[in-house]
Amino acid sequence: MTQAFARQVRAVADLAEGDYADAYAQTVWISRPGVLGTGIPARWMVLDLVEADVRTGRIEEARAHVAAARQNGVPRYSTHTALIAAGSAALAADDDQAGPLFEAALSLPDADRWPWEHARVHLAYGQWLRRTRDTTRARLHLREATETFERLGARPWAQRAHNELRASGVATTTRPDTHTSLTAQELQIARLAATGLTNKQIGQQLFLSHRTVGAHLHRLYPKLGITSRAALRDALETISPDDE
Repeated sequence: MTQAFARQVRAVADLAEGDYADAYAQTVWISRPGVLGTGIPARWMVLDLVEADVRTGRIEEARAHVAAARQNGVPRYSTHTALIAAGSAALAADDDQAGPLFEAALSLPDADRWPWEHARVHLAYGQWLRRTRDTTRARLHLREATETFERLGARPWAQRAHNELRASGVATTTRPDTHTSLTAQELQIARLAATGLTNKQIGQQLFLSHRTVGAHLHRLYPKLGITSRAALRDALETISPDDE
């Protein structure tokens, strides 16, 4: 049980920082697709399981988790788990079904009593709306997610929502995370990662373990206002010589 909680914490951090592959590695250890225990933390982390699946392209696995949650009665435990299950179903749905499912999740009675999950559903809905080019409505949900995460002190999640809001065309001048300066080693690692090198290859060049390289990358993403490795190149171009 202790290890499951530890892996859940790491998965949530990975999801916030865009490290979806590692998030999946953590969640699949806790609950295989289509298998969901009725105990804690499994029923509390259906949204984590499903998002890790969806963000790594494992849609059928995500739907297997949604089905398992239903079979185990997760939506009936409480208003809390009902929101988690409904948000998960929306996240795993086809585009022609996702919109109404997101609306239904956010409209559940007392859904706003659970601001953390409520904000995550707003974020997922906003991302889906932006992807389907409904940017006006996307901004409403992304703003709601950003404000809630900031209020909760969930900085990495606030940064992720903030980035999505900016990508929707909203001009922003501030970042939720104010620690914007990179250390010399972080800058070196970021530049190597931006060239396409793997963590292992970077570690070999800098005499570091691949895990240490990964930890540095996780810390520097929020400083650059990004959530994934793919955005490193553009982010580094914004750093002036004085910043270094």
